Amino acid sequence: MTVGVPPAASKPAEDSVGGGQRALTYLLTLLSAVSYLLFGYDTGVVSGALLLVREDFQLSDLWHSSIVSVAVGAAGLAALAAGPLADRAGRKPVILGAALLFVGGALAMALAAGPWSLLAGRLLVGLAIGLSSTTVPIYISEAAPAAARGTLVTAMTCVGTLGTVVAGVTSGALSGVHEGWRWMFGLSAVPATLQLIGFGLMPESPRSLVARGHDEAARDVLRRIRGPGANVDTELAAIQSDFTAQEALRQTAEAAGDGGGCGGTVLARAVRDPIVRRALVTGCCLQLFQQLSGVNTVIYYSASIITMAGVRDPSTAIWLSSVVNALSLLSKLAGLAVVERAGRRRILLSSTAGSAAALVLLGVGFQLSAARSAPVSLAPLAAACRAATCDACQQFDSCGFCFQDLPGGPANGSCVPLTAANSSAALGRCAEPAALGLDGLTWAPDWCPTDYAWLPITGMFLYITMFSPGLGAMPWTITAEIFPLWARSRCNAVTTAVNWCSNLVVSQTFLVLIAAVTRQGAFFLFSGLTVMGWAVFYVTVPETKGVPLERIGTLFTEPVGLHAPRPSNKVGPEQDPTGPRPAACPQLEPPAGTP
Repeated sequence: MTVGVPPAASKPAEDSVGGGQRALTYLLTLLSAVSYLLFGYDTGVVSGALLLVREDFQLSDLWHSSIVSVAVGAAGLAALAAGPLADRAGRKPVILGAALLFVGGALAMALAAGPWSLLAGRLLVGLAIGLSSTTVPIYISEAAPAAARGTLVTAMTCVGTLGTVVAGVTSGALSGVHEGWRWMFGLSAVPATLQLIGFGLMPESPRSLVARGHDEAARDVLRRIRGPGANVDTELAAIQSDFTAQEALRQTAEAAGDGGGCGGTVLARAVRDPIVRRALVTGCCLQLFQQLSGVNTVIYYSASIITMAGVRDPSTAIWLSSVVNALSLLSKLAGLAVVERAGRRRILLSSTAGSAAALVLLGVGFQLSAARSAPVSLAPLAAACRAATCDACQQFDSCGFCFQDLPGGPANGSCVPLTAANSSAALGRCAEPAALGLDGLTWAPDWCPTDYAWLPITGMFLYITMFSPGLGAMPWTITAEIFPLWARSRCNAVTTAVNWCSNLVVSQTFLVLIAAVTRQGAFFLFSGLTVMGWAVFYVTVPETKGVPLERIGTLFTEPVGLHAPRPSNKVGPEQDPTGPRPAACPQLEPPAGTP
């Protein structure tokens, strides 16, 4: 029997949204997505701010990586907690709690007296990011009509990218201000406070209300966001029928003493249900390969990558990193414009292929720079800094390159040890600040002079352009759609935790990775992993465009293979319009009187 989604005989009730109600739907999307604005702002601001913090607090490489990564680790832990919290308290309280943590974290970072207090502020922000990145996509997907669901969830990711653009401009504008990094971190408290006020006036998700037994409240919310002309009773009945049937199966299995199947925890039920398990594997793969493509090494370390490519002025590097964020926003807006026409799957596959190619270009740029690196012509001043070229010198964490920048090119290069602050030379010509600039004397603590600086920078810009509309946005859009109501919060918590944990591993090991396999080797590795992700997506990811949430489970009943799973127009006699029931559980009918 072919299992699919019945063709709609008429326009779905949930798609009949009036103008005023459409405005309310957009408003609740915007206010909830402020969490993603803050998420994007934090992601974008840390790259530029840490260039300044590193000098003020004399941060080592370990402190630098820890301050970046503590927020990511905290986000992973908070994401796991967000699922149970969203089920018990509702989506709205979790989002408001995250906003409160954003305010506290921003103020703690702005007022930091040293590395430990800065780390504490980053920890609070990480907890806020984990809670909101799990809950906001669920809230928007549950409140949105099916025809606009992809657009609104993708718009959420665009708001996040807008945050990185604002962060880039802010970092550039404040890079010359004394302790400007305090303002960079502290300004995020303003939108977080506005969200606390504005989102507090928005309704709870109607599906969350049904799951917690508040059917009449859910009906009222649907009337507010769909409008008085919409047949909200039909939509509410579908939500109730889907949830009640699943609850009946769970209760019957528990009464029969079945600790597995539908009994036990929600995640245990999800793993034993073959359809939900397949959706969970797909969601985890989407989030895993998004991070294994190396995106956050490009975002978090964009200013450092630009410096590594040979751009010498920190302020210029910060401004160029803001171009990365602007390209990401424009690309996501392009994806937003076509997501309901082209579909999630097509955009995802095209974006992933383009990202892999751009990573190769980025690696080639660093490879050419390394092959033609400026030579070390003067005797080493320390045994730990013996190297033949600038590129080889920069492979040592404790060494930098001192040279004369002459019209004919770099000359008289030497590899010398760094001070404890990792920003100035400990010995030799470049150790005297007054000598720098005389006769072209230049100190390069973490970069090399090269004629190929434009190539890795071009590769980075191309990568962000290709990554953002698909591989950047679609994992969040798709994972917010593919789980049934009873498992949606917990399964989204797992997929989001996979995102943040893999993010932590990649960002924490990036500097170590480039030391082990070189800069170009790291990006070639990311390209290979992205190609692997493309193959996995091709086999496992269905097209969810236009399918009501209660029917998306039918997409995961089709065989896995080299094809695009999509709803069939054939309707068998046993087709359940609310979606398939778990094969691992008894096939029971809902209680009498269930809509």
